[in-house]
Amino acid sequence: MSYLDNQISAFKSNLTSSSNKLSNKRTAAAPANSTTSPAPSQASITVKNDLKRKRVEQPNTVFSQPKDTGTGSHIITQVTYALEKLKEKDIQWTWQRLGEYLSLHGREEGYGQALKRILITHDKVKYQRVDGKGEDFFSFRPIHDIRSADELLGFLQSQPTAQALSVKDLKDGWHGALDAIDDLEKQGKLSVTRHKKDDSPRFVWPNDPSLFFPIDQEFKTMWQKIKLPEPGALADELEREGLTPANKSRSIKAKPVKHENKTKRARKGGKTTNTHMAGVLRDYSHLKK
Repeated sequence: MSYLDNQISAFKSNLTSSSNKLSNKRTAAAPANSTTSPAPSQASITVKNDLKRKRVEQPNTVFSQPKDTGTGSHIITQVTYALEKLKEKDIQWTWQRLGEYLSLHGREEGYGQALKRILITHDKVKYQRVDGKGEDFFSFRPIHDIRSADELLGFLQSQPTAQALSVKDLKDGWHGALDAIDDLEKQGKLSVTRHKKDDSPRFVWPNDPSLFFPIDQEFKTMWQKIKLPEPGALADELEREGLTPANKSRSIKAKPVKHENKTKRARKGGKTTNTHMAGVLRDYSHLKK
């Protein structure tokens, strides 16, 4: 029993020392947790705020847009302005007047002459030199040189074929083309096709009003009283007569294909073997099908 008593007393002593150590650690750690961190100073807060990047609000500045003054610095731009002006006015312009519109005064030497040479050779510009006046005249050259109703009718009648004339091409150099087309159509001198979207004219053909003949109202009433057959009645009538309607495809029946049984032909010219056993073997060739 002495051995057991010694073990029990040793266990109790170890348990007591372990509890003392734990209590000492908790006591030592308590002051560290109880201490409070120092509050940041006002100076450090100010420095941190200054270090932060502040977004500068820019005012909504509205910049002025360039105005369309009718002139440009590039020579090709000047050519475009000149063509637009010639097409808009539809009259002859002298070179002096055209130069004033394009503000050629004060340009470098040779700029105006280069622009003039471009306009003279341009396919959309009609150039005319009047020797008596010593002036150069410029006008717009349209696709068709038509600017009145009489010129339109004369142009259509001179055509060798009855090809339609595009209204878009007519408007290229004739500003009053639409009004003239409407008047000629009412007079029966033009046949006009129109766009479905806005009912504007698209193509025109010549028309002869003398070919129109009045029809009595009696014949118009008789024509309107004629009852048309039902949509499917005409097709049924054609099928009864053995005809195929145009809205149905004719079905062609394929002829039946006859399959012939091919017989295997006997081999000719073969070499006969086993001649030495002719008296032993039997001939079964007559049993072949």
